[in-house]
Amino acid sequence: MPSRRAFVAATLAGAALSALPGATAQGGGQGSARRRPILVFDVNETMLDINALEPHFARAFGDGQVLREWFSTVLQYSNVATLAGPYSDFGAIAGAALDMVAAARRASLTPGDRDLILSGTRSLPPHPDVRPGLDQLRKGGFRLVTLTNSAPLAVAQQLKNAGLTDLFERSFSVDTVKRFKPAPEPYRYVAQELGVGLGDLRMIAAHAWDIVGAIQAGCLGAFIARPGKVLYPLGPKPDIVAPDFQAAAKQILALDQPR
Repeated sequence: MPSRRAFVAATLAGAALSALPGATAQGGGQGSARRRPILVFDVNETMLDINALEPHFARAFGDGQVLREWFSTVLQYSNVATLAGPYSDFGAIAGAALDMVAAARRASLTPGDRDLILSGTRSLPPHPDVRPGLDQLRKGGFRLVTLTNSAPLAVAQQLKNAGLTDLFERSFSVDTVKRFKPAPEPYRYVAQELGVGLGDLRMIAAHAWDIVGAIQAGCLGAFIARPGKVLYPLGPKPDIVAPDFQAAAKQILALDQPR
């Protein structure tokens, strides 16, 4: 009979093996049956088209492309709020970033133009591929939720105005944890609320930084390579990269169905 020392060693080895990524409660490894992940969708740019704001920027600044400068500033100072504080919600940061861009360009931004831009973020249209792709995934049996940097009321209005509310089980906002993506806390929050592990979530986003944050936190990722969007070369690579939602849905249906 094996010695007690050998038995203990074998038990510890088995426990270590079961803790490996991809292992199941039955001690399986990478070849074990996998569960269908819950799909977590970013909202701004990924599903909703912020280019609809270009006419407002053209009117206010004489150049619609200032939209890009503004949105980059919003994302930059969201990261500042996470790393250094103080926390402000995404809408407040959007307004502050708009004032910064106007000051840097020595532009006189009227209250009317300012309000038109900021209120316009709540009525952005969806990209044409979004609804068909989401319908495919719903029919395939996937659970769909959103996770966005926008505040809860703002995202509720965004999804309602885009006609997408009915497709999602729940909508999550970073406002609850007061840490913007790509910090790990928002992804952990979603997993905790849904009662699953981080590895049971697949983050779908058109932002490389969101994909990096999700994978680093322990999630799966799917990158939507919309025009001008590319992956970060030094970050972890998702196993799904697609040009639009319908192509992503096809890959997810092929890869993530239980087997």
